[in-house]
Amino acid sequence: MLRHLLAPTVEVSAHCDLPCGVYDPAQARIEAESIKAIIAKVADNDDADFRTRAILIKEQRSELVKHHLWVLWTDYFKPPHFEKYPQLHTLVNEATKLAGASGTKGELDAAKADELLAKIDEIAEIFWETKKA
Repeated sequence: MLRHLLAPTVEVSAHCDLPCGVYDPAQARIEAESIKAIIAKVADNDDADFRTRAILIKEQRSELVKHHLWVLWTDYFKPPHFEKYPQLHTLVNEATKLAGASGTKGELDAAKADELLAKIDEIAEIFWETKKA
């Protein structure tokens, strides 16, 4: 009896504790742009303290990219999207790996940052197509 009274009456899913319904790949893109800029700043600076701080921030931004992409993948995109865009699973996987230890999180490679931005753009294109539907 008590379990029935405490059971949720409506099931929701969201990227935060309040289901606002606001999703946008721009969040991942902004963090990826920051990563690219940090890589350039590190390359132009010999100060060890600056470089250490910049690398730490770059790693944090890489984690945020992964977070924002995972939110889209797990909370926004639904089975009909994956059916219509079968490449979506692969795109998100490749993008999160580019933001991971073998990508922008673990390296100071501007080319990796460019690849990450390109993958985010591909995901964004699909995202905005789904919003039109």
